[in-house]
Amino acid sequence: MARNRFEQDMRRLVKRVSELGGMAEAALADSVRALKARDLEKARALIQADQRINELRFELEQEVILLIATQQPVASDLRALAAALEIATELERIADYAKGIATITVNIGAGPHLEPPPDLTRMAWLAGGMLRRALRAYLDGDALAARAIPEEDDLVDELYEEIYRQLVAHLLKDPKAIDEALRLTWVAHNLERVADRVGNICERVVFWLTGSTEEMTDDSGPQRP
Repeated sequence: MARNRFEQDMRRLVKRVSELGGMAEAALADSVRALKARDLEKARALIQADQRINELRFELEQEVILLIATQQPVASDLRALAAALEIATELERIADYAKGIATITVNIGAGPHLEPPPDLTRMAWLAGGMLRRALRAYLDGDALAARAIPEEDDLVDELYEEIYRQLVAHLLKDPKAIDEALRLTWVAHNLERVADRVGNICERVVFWLTGSTEEMTDDSGPQRP
């Protein structure tokens, strides 16, 4: 009976972590849309909504601690609980990057502005897709899928490099745009970090399912010229 209860609690925990992931994914997509549209109201709402994501992450932490204290988990159970806790932490940080993009939108304002490079949208789409599939791999318990996802990080890094070059080229033509160009560079940086965090999530999924510790992400980031 106790074992059945633990398995039920674990299924509920995995589902709640996945729900947190959905919130982070939505925040990321909405933050980039708000930037492109210069939707300051939407950006401010995203900044406020981040508080709920933080609260949910702490609720999940409390659930993990309670399960460890009351259910006497064995080694494989502890891996599952550790993975849930660390994945929730990574998701909360991804949501922080979305909040950062929304904050940049508010700081830029609604006046005359430098158009965001088109590759920012593609970068956000790629990073968001990686996150969505990582969450599916977690929910499905699919180590094979989790191993494949971080390979896409190279393309995200390439887009980051291209966006950086585009913004530098624009600055050479119009030095007055330096403040906004730097802010857009930080948007690209945040999106690049999202992809790195997704790699970390995939590592935790593989560790949970196999007990194998595998380095899948290069956290040093792309090397800019």
